[in-house]
Amino acid sequence: MTIAVPHQDFARSKAAFDARWQRHAAILAGVWLVLLLLFRRDALDLATIYWTNTTFGHCLFIAPVIGWLVWQRRQGLALVLPQGWLPGLALVAAGGLGWLLGDAAGVALFRHAGLVLMLQGAVVSVLGANVSRALLFPIAYMGFLVPFGDFLEGPLQTITVAMVMPLLHLFGVPAWVDGVLITTSNGYFEVAEACSGAKFVIAMIAFGVLVANVCYVSWTRRAAFLAMALVVPVIANGLRAFGTIYAAWWTSVEAATGMDHIVYGWVFFAAVMAAVLAIGWKWFDRDPDADWFDPLQLQAPVHGRAGGAVTGLLTLTLASLFLGWSSYIAARAAPLPARVELPEVAGWHLAGASRVAWSPNFPGADHFVIGHYADGQGRAVDLAIAVYASQREGKELVGFGIGAVRENDRWVRISDLPDISGGHALRMTGPERVERVAVSWYRVGDMLTGSDKRVKFETLKTKLLGGDQAAVAVLLSAEQGTDQGAQAAIADFGRALGPVDALADRLAGR
Repeated sequence: MTIAVPHQDFARSKAAFDARWQRHAAILAGVWLVLLLLFRRDALDLATIYWTNTTFGHCLFIAPVIGWLVWQRRQGLALVLPQGWLPGLALVAAGGLGWLLGDAAGVALFRHAGLVLMLQGAVVSVLGANVSRALLFPIAYMGFLVPFGDFLEGPLQTITVAMVMPLLHLFGVPAWVDGVLITTSNGYFEVAEACSGAKFVIAMIAFGVLVANVCYVSWTRRAAFLAMALVVPVIANGLRAFGTIYAAWWTSVEAATGMDHIVYGWVFFAAVMAAVLAIGWKWFDRDPDADWFDPLQLQAPVHGRAGGAVTGLLTLTLASLFLGWSSYIAARAAPLPARVELPEVAGWHLAGASRVAWSPNFPGADHFVIGHYADGQGRAVDLAIAVYASQREGKELVGFGIGAVRENDRWVRISDLPDISGGHALRMTGPERVERVAVSWYRVGDMLTGSDKRVKFETLKTKLLGGDQAAVAVLLSAEQGTDQGAQAAIADFGRALGPVDALADRLAGR
């Protein structure tokens, strides 16, 4: 639809654009700048993730894309007058609350999403309802500034393994799988998080949403394109993983994996993106010259109007309240003993290190101790304990790369095992193909659990509602020998050790 606007009306609107728009744009830019300064820790965290984490490297392009989307709408925006809108502050409050919950629970996703939502809320509050309707998609697309999608890695690892194994057998490659490890006659391959295709799928979601809005009008076609943008990269990644292992079987592991990183990083993603775009091209149904919105429908006055400066000031006041609440919570750390020591365990004695040393990762712990115990039967179990006075960014009990297996470690998680006495159990393999079993318990408040999610929830509850913020992790680990007795040794050691919650409370000084 093309809007015909008399030249005199457009000139008057353009004059308003030059004066009123510049004032509101300057207020919005100032509010954004202050918000980023107030929450600079999270802003810097986001910038670091964009620049260093290959899974979210596509986020570097989101801000330029948003700028391009706004630029495409500039002529229509000249006919829509900005005006402060008080109801938009509800978005700012929702973002502030989300940030506070993420800060209290130690969930970076909530903090980052809360900051972005506050930025979006500032746009709605300062520019008003009519302008926000005109910029609905660019504002919503800011959501892709939040690095999300890590939860896809586990399921995509499973899908990749399920695709690769039948293909290897079909092409005559002798292979067997153990968790995420695929072994052939000349080597073994880990279908790691980086190989799951998650980074590819996450980037394709952002790309697919953009293309669906820019190139399609029909919601049916938009949904079909998005579905294709999700399915095609998953299939392509499975074929890539198969090709890597198949090439390694014919040549060498070093040659195949080295070429895989080059192909995947520089060629593969671009090729699949181009293929998805080419497939969807035939069904593009949006006229490239069509207007993005009808400015004549965005002229009516709205309730809750206010000055742009007023809504900008209220936006910053709301955000500061949540920041102050967080500072108050952080000041209530629990006092800890000056030092912690490994307990004496009946029937077990401290011995020398195991054949291949293992140590969990708990960065920022106030106290950390680890000991290697042995019994009269020659069995050995490692006990590791981490104690925190309170949790915050950089001092978290659970999180990515925290716990039994750290990020990019020489120890690799193979699979999860059934819980042992309420603790989360997993199998891992390390140097010299040594296999281990590790069991993790976490004590937060009055709760003992092996669940990361319950730790986050309990941490949030104790911070917001008050309570002892001390947190303790207790891990038991043993090498899995040919007798497959690691779990039995851990269970016997656990019984001799006594209740884990009592041990944790004693070490936390309760």
